[in-house]
Amino acid sequence: MRKISILVISVFLFLGCKQKSIVHPTFYYWKTDYQNKKEETSYLDQFKSKSLYLRIMDVDFNPDLQLPVPISPIKFSDPLPKQIDIIPVVFIVNEVFNKIDTMQTAVMADRIVKFVAAKVKQAGKQNYAELQIDCDWTKGTRNRYFKFLEQLKANPLLKGKAISVTLRLHQVKNIVSSGVPPVEKAILMCYNMGNLRKYGEQNSILDQHEMDLYLKDYLERYPLPLDVALPIFEWAVVFRNGQYAGISKRIGKIQLGDKKLFKQRGNSILYDLLIDYPAAGLKKGDVVRWEQISTEDLLSTSKFLSRYLSPRDRNLVFYHLDTDLLKHFTNEDVQKVIANF
Repeated sequence: MRKISILVISVFLFLGCKQKSIVHPTFYYWKTDYQNKKEETSYLDQFKSKSLYLRIMDVDFNPDLQLPVPISPIKFSDPLPKQIDIIPVVFIVNEVFNKIDTMQTAVMADRIVKFVAAKVKQAGKQNYAELQIDCDWTKGTRNRYFKFLEQLKANPLLKGKAISVTLRLHQVKNIVSSGVPPVEKAILMCYNMGNLRKYGEQNSILDQHEMDLYLKDYLERYPLPLDVALPIFEWAVVFRNGQYAGISKRIGKIQLGDKKLFKQRGNSILYDLLIDYPAAGLKKGDVVRWEQISTEDLLSTSKFLSRYLSPRDRNLVFYHLDTDLLKHFTNEDVQKVIANF
């Protein structure tokens, strides 16, 4: 009996002393003009961030040229702070891989590497250690996307550099059809997980039910080392006649609080537009669903993930570096989220 008691106590002690990850907090920078704003840079200092994930450009297919082309590449009004390493990020529209063959992906890989190298120098950096590719690949594009990643790895300009990719929830669960990308590591995108286009009160940015469904039984077994990306953004999702009409960048809490413009449906996140609102391109009767992230959302998500992620050195990346978004969270709140890992 004594042996059994000791065994039970030992098990509880083991479970209670799960090794913690070493977490490196940082941010995505997703604007088209980098400016070293004091308020934003202070957040990097505050969380002792050593790097910044910086979107270099989008890549989409141009039907006139019949080629993939850069879209809205970043410009640098200021160099990055000396103490911050750059992690360039390139977003590739998934449809690109339905439009080009493996010879064209090789050309695209070469052009991306050279484009990134030039932008890194514009940022005031001589080198970088990691290139991240952001693409929501599917079963149909998987082979060409993975071939593209292999072509990137073979590029001499990337010798000695790590390549990481973004990983959506469905790619974790559906690992047989999605495959495992041939890279060093991935970053789990813990946002945009609900159905944005579905009319209703759900928050499409972060959904605990979706995480349970796609991650609970699958995350622990995923074979690549994983970093984590969490949301701190908010947006206004517009519906017209019950149909998705887009995301309005001209609508915020101030406009929604104007009782001459909007009427909230009880305590819900749905707002009815009372008059035409040409400045935002909206019409009377349009419905806005206001989606935002709370500290409680981040805490519950970080606790959930910590149960299934193996302990390791891990980047924790908040999307994205913006003072207007970060002012909703105290330093203490963010530190609690970090500590959960």
